[in-house]
Amino acid sequence: MDELIGGPGQYSDRSNNPNRFYLPLAGTSCRIVLVFREKKIVAIEPGPAFNEAEWDRIREEIEKSVLAGSMKVGRDYSFSSYRVLGFWRGQRSGVQILPPPDDAPRAPVEMAEHPFILEFPLRESGYWKVTNHRRMQEHRKLTLLLNVLLNGHTSLQPRRSEHFWAIVSHGESGPDIQWVQQFFYAKLDEAVMDELSPTANEQLLELDPEEYYANVGLDGKGLRVPADLDRLICLYQLLSGRNRAKFDRATFWMDMASSTWTIAVSSSFASLVSAVEALTERGAPHRSYCEECKRDRQHEEPGATESFRSFLEIYAPGGAEKSRRTKMYSLRSSILHGGELMQLDQDLVFGWDPPWREEHELLDDLWSLTQVALRNWLKDPRGQ
Repeated sequence: MDELIGGPGQYSDRSNNPNRFYLPLAGTSCRIVLVFREKKIVAIEPGPAFNEAEWDRIREEIEKSVLAGSMKVGRDYSFSSYRVLGFWRGQRSGVQILPPPDDAPRAPVEMAEHPFILEFPLRESGYWKVTNHRRMQEHRKLTLLLNVLLNGHTSLQPRRSEHFWAIVSHGESGPDIQWVQQFFYAKLDEAVMDELSPTANEQLLELDPEEYYANVGLDGKGLRVPADLDRLICLYQLLSGRNRAKFDRATFWMDMASSTWTIAVSSSFASLVSAVEALTERGAPHRSYCEECKRDRQHEEPGATESFRSFLEIYAPGGAEKSRRTKMYSLRSSILHGGELMQLDQDLVFGWDPPWREEHELLDDLWSLTQVALRNWLKDPRGQ
């Protein structure tokens, strides 16, 4: 709209009309009015300077851009807890993982964020700004999806980077301490291409999913993938718009759990519960096994705790007993309502005292349960 109508755009009487945005300006020069509801454009209305003949041309260009754009390949850098030493290509999903080029920066240690190139299907628009926005959005969503489907932490660099003190190097006179900015740059070539890049010489090892999730860790062997990765990505791509939005929220909270671990363990714990809650609906019916009926049955309007427990019973059965799942939600509620902090956040723990040990085990259990539940939900959303 900025290119077709002009900008910069303007509100008018914003306190009474917070969801109406005028282009290029308000008043007599306004050509169109964008009407928002719940973060989406729900209507485009004519303004005083509206030109119907010109609008027919604009509408045709918009429809052509949205509906008739050809399929391309988007590309960008993502990061993994494991070095990416080879390639992986999803034959059905069209997603590809490639090692970084030889001249890309590399971490000198194994416990680091190791760069790799992620390629994925992308519908092109007739306008570069729209195409690039789609590329960045899809790259982010797929990276957070891989964070759930792959072991370790799969991430991308934040768009709002921060500055911090860091040890740049060690010399004879001691460490070189500097105020630095979080940033990564490496040669990428084209950000949008006609087809997937040629594969690397070495292919990433695919393992049986049960073996992969149970045994693969930080052992210096680099990134490996589960054998059903292509299928899982396809299931994500085929989700309905509503379910995909829910799953995107869940993967966001999974990423936040990892990102906030070093800052606030309490926030990390609460993020894991939020990842589960993103896939549930409070007040909506859920199916779970009823001891009284000895069968699956529908329970109407469970409370938040019961909704959380029920979801885990369906999608991560056998992972933790009912009382521990209740304790997980209770701790999360206390954290978010300001009633409690986990022991690690209070700098009170230097050993293996019972309160610390209990919270640590609860966090480990919740992390495992959440990842399992998200993957299983992706295989069978059951109309959630």
